Amino acid sequence: MDPIAALEEIAFLLERDRASAFKSKAFRKAAGIIGDVPAAELAERVRDGRLKRTAGIGDTTFAVIADAVEGRVPAYLVALREKSGPVSGAASTGLRAKVRGDLHSHTDWSDGTTPISTMARAAELVGLDYLVISDHSPNLTIANGLSAERLLDQLDVLDRLNADGGIRLLSGIEVDILLDGSLDQSPEMLDRLDVVVASVHSKLRTESKELTERMLRAVRTPRTNVLGHCTGRLVEGSRGTRPQSTFDAEAVFAACAEHDVAVEINSRPERQDPPDDLIAIALEAGCRFSIDSDAHAPGHFAFLELGAARAEANGVPAERIVNTWPAEQLVEWAAQR
Repeated sequence: MDPIAALEEIAFLLERDRASAFKSKAFRKAAGIIGDVPAAELAERVRDGRLKRTAGIGDTTFAVIADAVEGRVPAYLVALREKSGPVSGAASTGLRAKVRGDLHSHTDWSDGTTPISTMARAAELVGLDYLVISDHSPNLTIANGLSAERLLDQLDVLDRLNADGGIRLLSGIEVDILLDGSLDQSPEMLDRLDVVVASVHSKLRTESKELTERMLRAVRTPRTNVLGHCTGRLVEGSRGTRPQSTFDAEAVFAACAEHDVAVEINSRPERQDPPDDLIAIALEAGCRFSIDSDAHAPGHFAFLELGAARAEANGVPAERIVNTWPAEQLVEWAAQR
């Protein structure tokens, strides 16, 4: 087995199972260390012990590499597959099989764990045709949000990666909805992007009327394409729980329908946002939807299964889900705002 593929699959499975980020990062770091080492030289370094003495290669990652170099599926990977199942592509049936892209993902440019290229490979692995890179905007300093200058640099990277082929990478942002309802990036910069996801990240306990007005202004802004994790709730996980914010859902979702802004069904297990009752209100209002992973690591693309299952259970039809469309149709829709 290819040792880099083994290391990356292990990291993916750990991320999918929400194991300690420290663990998955160790395997991804090891994959990066041996990435440019020719196969024959890597085998020699394993045999003579040089690899084991290499900084960044621990006992476990060395054992995985050594197994793979010897032609075996690493024992660590075998155990992990038996425990949680192998990496699999898109489901062959159901709503998940119709999801062609993911409009909400993060990389190490903001608070994600891996480079764009690694996220792209993982998105392709789970059967996606396209991926929107939507790192945070500058106001979210805790997440290393991108200034306009850094975002411009990222657009150049996306152009280069797209020129190399593979999954199509679309430009995007998860832009903060500021306290006054404006978007945390210049209109000129937002005009250059394929998809804009707008989310509330601060003052989630604001009084309902004030938060409603804040969200309505963002939805009415012509550059908004998707309303991200609308309640901000956390229902489980390492960060603890957080109650959902309160706002006039009928008014906000009516505005989403009027201005053709998709309501995100956030697939992260700790979010499950919006709750089922709000999905029903958005459906009744005539909203479109987007099923997104909100991935911060490659293994998180597997969460799309959970989001698709929730959408299906709540009766959301595929034709109302914008990321079941081909990339060209999606980009054209987003540009019409």
